[in-house]
Amino acid sequence: MVAKQSDRLDRLLVTELPAFSRTRLAALISEGKVLVDGQPRKPSFHVEAGMRVCLDAPEPRAAHDLTPSDIPLDVVYEDEAILVVNKPRGLASHPARSLREPTLVNALLARPHDLSEVGPPFRPGIVHRLDKETTGLLLVAKTDFAHLALARQIEARSVSRIYVALARGRVEQDSFRIEAAVARDRRDRRKMAIDAGGRSAVTHGRVLNRDEMATLLALKLETGRTHQIRVHLASIGHPVVGDSIYGSKGREELPLQLHATLLAFDHPVTGERVELYAAPPLDFARRDAVSRTELEAIWV
Repeated sequence: MVAKQSDRLDRLLVTELPAFSRTRLAALISEGKVLVDGQPRKPSFHVEAGMRVCLDAPEPRAAHDLTPSDIPLDVVYEDEAILVVNKPRGLASHPARSLREPTLVNALLARPHDLSEVGPPFRPGIVHRLDKETTGLLLVAKTDFAHLALARQIEARSVSRIYVALARGRVEQDSFRIEAAVARDRRDRRKMAIDAGGRSAVTHGRVLNRDEMATLLALKLETGRTHQIRVHLASIGHPVVGDSIYGSKGREELPLQLHATLLAFDHPVTGERVELYAAPPLDFARRDAVSRTELEAIWV
């Protein structure tokens, strides 16, 4: 696989190869069966984006269903290099061992175009992911060149990813910054947790409106860790409404109120700035209070 971002070798493998356990990956590295640009490396070796990482090991089991599936997609933008999809709720970004239903990748494979092959084989074209219950804009690369160029932009933090979320309770600060490292929860592998030994994570927030029950937030990712917004908001006592994992179990009547609404990046071929917007879905509780103009005035 070609590394999409810079990181320590051991952390990169854990992130990109979830089919392998940490123990198995550590053993492969120590046995010299993990090569970076053709050379065996230590766990702490710093892999740069674009380097080729190879494992001399079979997949633990063929668990990822890559059968094309004719699922209608809301394509917001498309050209020969990329496309941007407004992902619906309930559609996972890519196959996983625990999934038995089609994913966005299966839908993309049914379309008459190529997908990049950077990264794991079960994630063709996927430049960044959204949680299954999160809606909104997701960037897909059709070529390896486009994929690597976009991955470099994400690493350089020049891609603007703006979300809107309805958070439980009244957030008093008009604007805030949450900086807290995130790692897999040691007690529950389905979850992420604030962990000083994890990967750095930064989220910026602005209040759009508030009352005693809930606060509508605009959120900008400086980094893009798994469940980052959900973990960060829960850590300050304001979990996303509808979040059954990080919120209060048994209280949720609404679906997850988190939507990727604005996406801005430099086109990997032309270099022109592309700015895209997708309105929140109909089941987003304060949909009418979300304004593209207001969001663009804040961050884009």
